[in-house]
Amino acid sequence: MSDIEVLRDDVSLDDPTLVEGLPGVGLVGKLATDHLAETFDMVHYANVHCDGLPPVATYEDDDRELVTPVRLYADAERDLLALRSDVPVTPPAALEFAECLSAWDDDGGTHVYLSGIGRERDEGTAPALYGVGTAGGSESLAAVGIESPAESGLVSGPTGALLNHAVRTGRRAVGLIVGSTPNFPDPQAAAHLLQEGIGPLLGTEVPVDELIDRAAEIRKAKRRLARQMQEADETSSQARPLGMYQ
Repeated sequence: MSDIEVLRDDVSLDDPTLVEGLPGVGLVGKLATDHLAETFDMVHYANVHCDGLPPVATYEDDDRELVTPVRLYADAERDLLALRSDVPVTPPAALEFAECLSAWDDDGGTHVYLSGIGRERDEGTAPALYGVGTAGGSESLAAVGIESPAESGLVSGPTGALLNHAVRTGRRAVGLIVGSTPNFPDPQAAAHLLQEGIGPLLGTEVPVDELIDRAAEIRKAKRRLARQMQEADETSSQARPLGMYQ
């Protein structure tokens, strides 16, 4: 049975912005959302029990408590929710997951969806970043100077399903797409996403020094998940260009 189990009734949210961090190309969404939750000391607000999610439990180092693999974290001061996921969402479950999440959070707050697009780049070169939106989301992007796409493309995987659901239902949503290395975790792209995309949309500065300083450690720790995403390509949230002929 689909359910969002709220754990913190003491946390008051008005019209929160929800930032999604499902695993995808370069793990940019997961890295960015994990960093956001840790940097802002967000509290574990809810467990996500949507149908189709893997029936597993996860745990972290130096912590004996088991948790669900998909969770929501909250920051009442910034009126912010972060969706953190330790597992990929399979294509058959993607639309059901999107409907489950949107049915729970139906008060009209903006959803920010994150995706990498496979792009190799020279060392020291900033990745490309652009945004797309629906139901007023495009105006929010323009207001903070986030560029529109330079080419046609599509977003697939669970993030694509969430964006598709937003278009179909008129949900206010933003999609941020960042160039990221396709075969390995890309903390630098995640940091750029936070600094130039998520931070401006939230109207706050997001420190990223620790994310950049620990890039080598993060790449090593997250490499196994990145390999899993490669092996199950269709479960990976990603943007990709559309050719002239389809």
